Amino acid sequence: MTEPSVNMYVCAVPVATIWTSPESPRKIDAEGISNPVHLSKWLEKLAYKERFDLCNGNRVQTQLLYGEPIIVDEVAGDWAKVIAVWQASKKDERGYPGWVPLTQLKSAKQLKEAGGFVRVSSGKAQLWSMDGDPTVIIPFNAILPLTDERKEHFIVETPDGEALIRKVDVQRAPSVHQFDKKTAADAVYEGMKFLDLPYFWGGMSSYGYDCSGFTYNMLKACGHWIPRDAGDQARGGEEVPLSQPEKWETGDLLFFANDEGKGNVRHVGFYFGNGLLLHSPSTGQSIELLKLAGSKLERELCGVRRYGTEGN
Repeated sequence: MTEPSVNMYVCAVPVATIWTSPESPRKIDAEGISNPVHLSKWLEKLAYKERFDLCNGNRVQTQLLYGEPIIVDEVAGDWAKVIAVWQASKKDERGYPGWVPLTQLKSAKQLKEAGGFVRVSSGKAQLWSMDGDPTVIIPFNAILPLTDERKEHFIVETPDGEALIRKVDVQRAPSVHQFDKKTAADAVYEGMKFLDLPYFWGGMSSYGYDCSGFTYNMLKACGHWIPRDAGDQARGGEEVPLSQPEKWETGDLLFFANDEGKGNVRHVGFYFGNGLLLHSPSTGQSIELLKLAGSKLERELCGVRRYGTEGN
């Protein structure tokens, strides 16, 4: 295999789904694997049965955001076998693996000179051509290289060339890993922006999150990079005593497992404080605050981990 540096690509659509295999998409998923991608139209078409099948049929792995870097390991027809290098996973030491349509990727360009990076901090942000025409809408947490600025806009490098983005829609940092580090409690406050957003299996965008995609992205928005999946998240961070809820803090991650907490980790959410869980529950439900006492999840609680502290 050639060196990874030769095979670096970027996501060229606002949100690209990483599928389990090229055979995973169904006819109804056509608008989700195209370029341009039609996310809202695709999601509107998916009734509960079709949404649940993305999980139950093991069709979807995760998602990529506009401009996100990936390694392409293999090309098979119109599909690329990729590694999402920003999404740590036990599945591959380099990042999260899966398959993406080639049409949704572009070869990564060598930047002439980047003046840092910007991260979308609004729910969604409009990109503009250099002439001021609206182009694509990109989701919360998309990160793009910064090349210059104007009074009200930053000039960013995108998979489609230079573009403008409003300063009020983004945060700026010297590098991808140098965005302002905020507390895990701040991650909870970020998450409150998305109350009532429908759950989406494998979701990593402000069009829909799954449970661990939600915790991953809210902590990413606060400068903390954690593993992508709930099981991996449960092995990281700092352990907090499960039996001492008085020591839990707002922003701690609460983990839940089958067999009343004795099985494999299956769910994660944020501790909000006062006995409440902020989470993206499951297909057919939306991001919510849940009172743990008396709930099914109370019986499945299996661990508490703290991210956002020094070294975590």
